[in-house]
Amino acid sequence: MATDVWGVLVEAQRLPWSFTPFERVGPLEFGMTHDQVQAAVQGALGVAAWQGTSGGDGWADFWLERRAGAEFSGPAVTAYYDASIGLAGIAVNALRGPQVTLEGMRLVGQTPSRVEDEFTAYLVAHSMELRYSQSVDPCSPQLGLVLRAQRAGDVVLSRPVMVAKAWADPCWDTSEGRIPQREWKTFEW
Repeated sequence: MATDVWGVLVEAQRLPWSFTPFERVGPLEFGMTHDQVQAAVQGALGVAAWQGTSGGDGWADFWLERRAGAEFSGPAVTAYYDASIGLAGIAVNALRGPQVTLEGMRLVGQTPSRVEDEFTAYLVAHSMELRYSQSVDPCSPQLGLVLRAQRAGDVVLSRPVMVAKAWADPCWDTSEGRIPQREWKTFEW
């Protein structure tokens, strides 16, 4: 299988991960230390490398190793840490990240308008609140989930950010929330 010209994995190349709000995303559990996160993604992603600041209020990008016919490697998952709780936020790269699902809803690498419609219907069905960031990203503080967008050449795809309970309110607020400014500025890769 080949990737498209912008390096976006096809669905069959993505690892399947599930999201349990405030508990876990795939093999990653909120509250883990950097070393625990690194060990968990090493087996799951075949991590070739990571970059960032490894602890406290830092971050780390974990890179997907060439696999499953992919012709490249690159960032797949970004972990955000909080000195008081450990792993507090997980952003999944729209181009190379695993496919994260919430009760069957695919969150990664989707057309933003389509995933927003499905997300809105899910929230209505579960009597949950829909919020929007200042960048018009749909968000649910009851799930600790923000559906951001990321460029893939001339296309924009969904990039979910899932957070620990301590970061959930107000996870939609780009200026007063706990999600680092680095994440709000991520639009390409």
